[in-house]
Amino acid sequence: MKPVRLRGHHLLCVHGFRGMGYSPSFVEKMWEIVARIRDENDDFPIEVVAALDEACLACPHHGETACEAGPDSDAHVRSLDGNVIRHLGLEPGTVYWKSELIRRTAERVKPDDLDELCRHCSWLPYGVCKEGIANVRRGNVAQT
Repeated sequence: MKPVRLRGHHLLCVHGFRGMGYSPSFVEKMWEIVARIRDENDDFPIEVVAALDEACLACPHHGETACEAGPDSDAHVRSLDGNVIRHLGLEPGTVYWKSELIRRTAERVKPDDLDELCRHCSWLPYGVCKEGIANVRRGNVAQT
């Protein structure tokens, strides 16, 4: 089974995702990924990266190897990836089972941790990410 490739910060985004995004194709791709993450009967391998992933490839801002939304956007999203990867105790380029990543998220990430982990993220002020992490901590991954 081929692993789904997800960048570090998307490991948290998937829990709060409510359909907002950069384009209709990005939103559609994120819904596909989110549906699998939230399906409690589907455990699958995920390669954790600090680079473009499957969701990024559907974003209108992706370049060949980097985010091109703005002059500092790639450095910003890579810093978010690094924050999350370190906080979860993961190694970039390593494959983990979805269930392991959800367990680590539930154990190690509190909603207020996002203030630091996701500092300057444009989606953070909406509050949906913190709600998603709170749901994961309660054991409710399949929320909508």
